[in-house]
Amino acid sequence: MNSEHATLAICLFAAFADGANEDQERERIRRFADTLGADAPDLPGLYQDILFKRLKLEEVTQHLTDLGARQFAYEMAVCVCDADGSHNPAEKQFLGQLKQLLNLQGNSQTQDLESQVDELADLGQVAPSAANSKPVVAAQASVPEAELDKSILNYAILNGALELLPQSWASVAIIPLQIKMVYRIGKAYGHELDQGHIKEFLATVGVGLTSQYLEQFGRKLLGGLLGKVAGKTVGKIGRAATGMAFSFATTYALGQIAKRYYAGGRQMSTALLQESFQNLLGPAKEMQERYLPQIQQKASSLDAGQIMAMVKGQSL
Repeated sequence: MNSEHATLAICLFAAFADGANEDQERERIRRFADTLGADAPDLPGLYQDILFKRLKLEEVTQHLTDLGARQFAYEMAVCVCDADGSHNPAEKQFLGQLKQLLNLQGNSQTQDLESQVDELADLGQVAPSAANSKPVVAAQASVPEAELDKSILNYAILNGALELLPQSWASVAIIPLQIKMVYRIGKAYGHELDQGHIKEFLATVGVGLTSQYLEQFGRKLLGGLLGKVAGKTVGKIGRAATGMAFSFATTYALGQIAKRYYAGGRQMSTALLQESFQNLLGPAKEMQERYLPQIQQKASSLDAGQIMAMVKGQSL
């Protein structure tokens, strides 16, 4: 098992650490493992071994001897655990065990990364609504459709750009931004949404939180894009990035289906939501090719401060 596959395995352990992954999320992760079969031939088998507890974390961590590789694997595990929000007690216990196995206790670089990722996850939270996600009175005739479409496109370009960045934590910002996008769309149509409703909406249409981050990470790692592997830092966008901004399509389709859903008073069935989202993905992927230059240009201009400000909602 090489360091890339060991890191992927550790991320799978992290994905299952909370013990609360629903069948839908596990199925998305399984499909992801299968799709990477050619590039990561061990991954489908690893998925089964980890899910059914045939493989132990202690065995996997032994394949990471270099300090840089150990730090990188731990950072990615932190990102996976934070993909759906801050760590729960089970995830904290897992990360504590992993840090010990990787001999990273007291490592300042690891601690800085944890703080940064936790901050991103916390910034992505929207406040609980007193309306409990129920519609309020709104003049739907005045909803600025063109402005909403422009906003959705901007979110899609930004998230596509985040996926191209070499920093391991950059993709953590994608899901909080998707949550904020859905919140703003719902509010435009008179619905005050809370965090729980938005996450449920994303899961219903087929946008998994943990699985989405795992997919982004797997594409980056196996495409040679991630910024730190075995202690080496890559400070620019890699050539492998040109065909990898899949978060553009996911975000754009999500924004468009959210528009339909909240404009229609949240009357669409689960089956119709899922079918409509899948139908929107195809055209969104075609748009992705057209907007690739803008995505790459956006990626070249982003820094950590800008990303934090965008997740806070200060700018877009």
